[in-house]
Amino acid sequence: MSIVFLLVGLGMVVYGANFMVDGSSALAKKYNIPNIVIGLTIVAFGTSSPELAISSYSAYTGNAEIALGNVVGSNIANIFLILGVTAVIFPLTVLRNTVMKEIPLSLLAALGLFVMVNDVWLANESQNVVSMADGFILLSFFAIFMYYLVELARSSGEEEDLEIKNLSKLQCVLYILGGLALLILGGKWFVDSAVSLATDMGMSQAVIGLTIVAIGTSLPELATSVVAAMKKNSDIAVGNIVGSNIFNIFFVLGVSSIVAPLPKGNITNIDLIVCILASLILLASSYLMGKYKVTRVEGGIFVILYLAYIGYQVSQAT
Repeated sequence: MSIVFLLVGLGMVVYGANFMVDGSSALAKKYNIPNIVIGLTIVAFGTSSPELAISSYSAYTGNAEIALGNVVGSNIANIFLILGVTAVIFPLTVLRNTVMKEIPLSLLAALGLFVMVNDVWLANESQNVVSMADGFILLSFFAIFMYYLVELARSSGEEEDLEIKNLSKLQCVLYILGGLALLILGGKWFVDSAVSLATDMGMSQAVIGLTIVAIGTSLPELATSVVAAMKKNSDIAVGNIVGSNIFNIFFVLGVSSIVAPLPKGNITNIDLIVCILASLILLASSYLMGKYKVTRVEGGIFVILYLAYIGYQVSQAT
């Protein structure tokens, strides 16, 4: 039953996010807000709302290892699993701006997280924790990232092509409220089921967060990236994944640590180093070796690295 409720909760979170995006986008369009602004705010926040709902609820209920593991595991899965599978299906083109600015920023975010959760080692503190103060720092970096995206959109001069539903104002409100209800209830079911599953299997919440929870919350990105690559919009696929990784650390962890401090618990430095290496390897693959491309061979290597990481987690849990 834990697995059933886990899957049902995930479905509710994903559908809730879609309903919120549809309702909010339609409402914003009625007030003549430009597509580029809608895309950079409502749509972008919507794609990260599953991680936000699950990590925030985990923090609120004292299951910090799931909150932290979800973000770290999702960022690893996004690069090694999602970009790996997508590149095997269709070689990926990476925009110069993504390589020179956004991938390094995702690397910086992972390095910053490593520093924040090693208080005992680096600052002789009593425990390793992402504190409320760290959360405000993360959200400050997120605000800078959003400013960068807005300026980038302005300089490009291109209007975002979005499919926005034609809804009445009442329908918009119902979509938003219904989506929010699904996010909250689905997040609760998902987290409670993950905790129950960890207990039943004799595994730590950290391992569940880094693997099952992380993969579950990354499935929407997998579908989006594969569809984008098959439509020969592979640069969008890579940009969305890198942007999602930045959102996860700066925004999702920022909000979650303000809800409640996040102790490191059983999340190890190996997990954090793998998260750092994922961005570093993507940078090397797309710039040093691939010349702004991720080939099928490199995609296959990404998938093998992810399977090796999952194998390591399973071996540690047994």
